[in-house]
Amino acid sequence: MSGKGTLAVLGAGAWGTALANMAAVSHARVWLWGHDRDHVEAMRETRRNDRRLPGFALAAEVEPVADIACVAGADHVLAAVPAQSFRETAMLLRGHVRPTSAVVSCAKGMERETGLYMREILAQVLPGQPAAALSGPSFAVDLARGLPTAVTLAAESMELAEYLCKKLAAPNFRLYRSNDLIGVEIGGAAKNVLAIACGVARGRELGASAHAALLARGFAELMRFSAAQGARPNTIMGLSGLGDLALTCSSPQSRNYSLGFALGRGEEPQAAGHGKLTEGAWTAPILTQKAKALGTEMPIAEAVTAILAGRIEVGAAIEALMSRPFKAEG
Repeated sequence: MSGKGTLAVLGAGAWGTALANMAAVSHARVWLWGHDRDHVEAMRETRRNDRRLPGFALAAEVEPVADIACVAGADHVLAAVPAQSFRETAMLLRGHVRPTSAVVSCAKGMERETGLYMREILAQVLPGQPAAALSGPSFAVDLARGLPTAVTLAAESMELAEYLCKKLAAPNFRLYRSNDLIGVEIGGAAKNVLAIACGVARGRELGASAHAALLARGFAELMRFSAAQGARPNTIMGLSGLGDLALTCSSPQSRNYSLGFALGRGEEPQAAGHGKLTEGAWTAPILTQKAKALGTEMPIAEAVTAILAGRIEVGAAIEALMSRPFKAEG
């Protein structure tokens, strides 16, 4: 096992499983941790994750485990858990994770109760632990199929980002390094909310022109919001911003887009998710609260928040957006 290193992937969902298989190319062992022992045992027996990513066998180097102590043997950790579960998972790492191991967040959201990004949660729970974030236009099935995928990996220092990019690179998985950690986290979180808006437009059959307008104006909102928090413009115009926005706002594979589509079709907010986790639904109210506190206009995000909360009907929200005062583009 020497030479290739070891990795722990936390979260046995579709994305975590796809990442674990990808990492098996460059690692001698990859622990795939899941909190559900029955699910983990089924993966160990079948060497598949038919519950979350059917149709793909686990790589020989991937070992499903239910004991979080596995991280003690890992050079670095990928946390592929939902944003709302990140704090709980980080707390489980206490006493197990190596102080020098980077914890790479693969979540795209903000914590509902606090409005914190994942790196901020990690700093609270594990002070001094090296933090990083992986984000960009990527679907689990595409990665599992070995289709070309490119993402951004940001860390607190460019040296750490470069090290992690080299460790995680695979033939069809290209990573671009950055030390704009806040920019990468903002892009991943905000684009989910804007994807709901684009899904609503599609579900309402507003046409390709309206979809393009929402995408462009949503990106303008993302740029304003990120600038107010000190993110770099080139980060938001890159893979973890514009790239991820374009993918998530145009494909039914996106849970956020699909939620919006169902809302556009007239389904009630409580049922439109069809029992699936949609990070954008959790992030929307936090995003609008942060924007207001920063004095940043985000009318599309505000409309999504109001629709999800049941404060406004889809038709009324569209009418309100279209009747906003005329202004210069920017």
